[in-house]
Amino acid sequence: MLDFSPSDYQAMALSARVAVTATLISLPYMLVFGRFRGKPVLDGVINLPLVLPPVVVGYLLLMLLGERGWLGSWLKQWDLRIVFTWWAAVIASLVVGFPLLVRSIRIGMEGIDEKLLQASRTLGAPWYDALFTVILPLSGRSVLAGASLMFARSLGEFGATIIVAGNIPGLTQTIPLAIYDYTNTPGGDRMALSLCVVSVVLSFSVLLVNEGLAQRFSKRSRQ
Repeated sequence: MLDFSPSDYQAMALSARVAVTATLISLPYMLVFGRFRGKPVLDGVINLPLVLPPVVVGYLLLMLLGERGWLGSWLKQWDLRIVFTWWAAVIASLVVGFPLLVRSIRIGMEGIDEKLLQASRTLGAPWYDALFTVILPLSGRSVLAGASLMFARSLGEFGATIIVAGNIPGLTQTIPLAIYDYTNTPGGDRMALSLCVVSVVLSFSVLLVNEGLAQRFSKRSRQ
């Protein structure tokens, strides 16, 4: 039986909580159907983390959210601090994984016939009604694929997280950071491998759930 320490269990729980939170608060709906000036620039900024090293992303977030940063100094006036908290890990995972979510979902959403959306607007359907009755049913598989990719990416996020959130056991230490600690500890190879197995099992479970839900969506769309 694997002999995990309390900090290891905390790292597992935090990884899952960070991945779930980052995935749930990522809503690319307005990016697909929104029409506004500067959208190409915004799209470029969102996709930039795909080509930037995660450490660079983490440092930029640290410059933004730190006490002397533009956003961090404003939050400090309200006695709020994000850097070196678990919310910093959420933001790092969100920024790094969000492009994967957007790109996957956009493939499905952009394939929706705009005449269906126009018809829903003509019938007086509010935006949330069109979202749940037209958009999501027709792009459900893409939504699941994007959410799964982002969740898995959030579970494995390391570079940006360690810069902006730190590696504090029980507070900001996720599974990748715990593995990093064990690889730098004499005799820690066994526990590092054990956490690697846990990470593989979690990611594979997400893929299995995604595949099962995708098959259900396919059956419903055929009916």
